[in-house]
Amino acid sequence: MKAIGTILTNKGGQIWSVAPCDTMLQAITTMAERGVGALLVMEGTKLLGIISERDYARRVILKGRRSADTRVEEIMTRDVIAVSVDMTVEQGLALMTERFFRHLPVIEDGQVIGVVSIGDLVKEIIKDQQFVIEELRRYVAG
Repeated sequence: MKAIGTILTNKGGQIWSVAPCDTMLQAITTMAERGVGALLVMEGTKLLGIISERDYARRVILKGRRSADTRVEEIMTRDVIAVSVDMTVEQGLALMTERFFRHLPVIEDGQVIGVVSIGDLVKEIIKDQQFVIEELRRYVAG
């Protein structure tokens, strides 16, 4: 089984982040500009939390709060689960499914080196399954 680190090698280890004191308007603008659904909340290289479009919708929009007046630290998820590069894609997908989140920071030597999404993991599993199917077709065809 492939390790999550392989996905980061292939997709790149871009880390899009905001500071805890940034406004949600800044955060959601950054998400839109970068085409991502979540940002890490960091102070220097220290991971403090994560903020997602889902958090924004539920904790700002539905609560009638103003994006320009709400700081990221007020609504971010603080207890972030991060994984190592050695975790398998299947283990990562199981963790995300069990805990109901869509983005997973990846840590190596105590530092964040990237983020994988549930979409990244599903694509990898589908790619592996397609490879196995093709191999079985070749085997059966003789």
